[in-house]
Amino acid sequence: MLPFTQHQFLAVFSDYNEAIWPSQIVADLLGGMAFLLLFRQTARSSRAIAVVLSAMWIWTGVLYHGIWFSQINKSAYLFALLFVIEGGGLILAGAYGHQLRFGFRRGAAAWIGASLVGYSAIVYPLIGMATGHDYPAVPVFGVTPCPVAIFTFGMLLLTIGPVPHWLLVVPVIWSLIGGSAAILLAVPQDWLLLVSGLVAAPLIAIRRVDVQSAST
Repeated sequence: MLPFTQHQFLAVFSDYNEAIWPSQIVADLLGGMAFLLLFRQTARSSRAIAVVLSAMWIWTGVLYHGIWFSQINKSAYLFALLFVIEGGGLILAGAYGHQLRFGFRRGAAAWIGASLVGYSAIVYPLIGMATGHDYPAVPVFGVTPCPVAIFTFGMLLLTIGPVPHWLLVVPVIWSLIGGSAAILLAVPQDWLLLVSGLVAAPLIAIRRVDVQSAST
């Protein structure tokens, strides 16, 4: 049983989206830039992508969870902490540790990753509008938890090297929490979050083993 109603849940999105406008446009531009940088496949582009992903997690953790969602759900403070930890991890691994190398490579994982990226940025809002969830009372790309998690799963599948397993912990946890809540709250555009975690995490883990085996 959730400690809030669907009406309260959507009202938080409405207040949040109105308060942070036009940050949504900036998030769209950053997401598009991150996707285009996949084609460069350089150390600098990988660092830039990691910074974009990190910014989305930290922004969503501090502002959405910590300030707005916490008004109706005190568990949001814990969610905020998890999101900030994930954002810090992406900076640590991607910008400083050089442990993330983004780019296209052949295989099912890359196609699934590209599909998740496209879903989070394009299909996601269309499903929301089609099911009667009109802006501003709706989660949007780059600044709300579920689209950020789906986008991140997609981008982590679009790597040309192993992904540290610990970077998957928070996204998988959120896929279970957010995906399950979306079903209870009848937010169909978020239902794919649950599936994305169950599909992306094993694919990333398997690919890491394959990469390590090929290098030995």
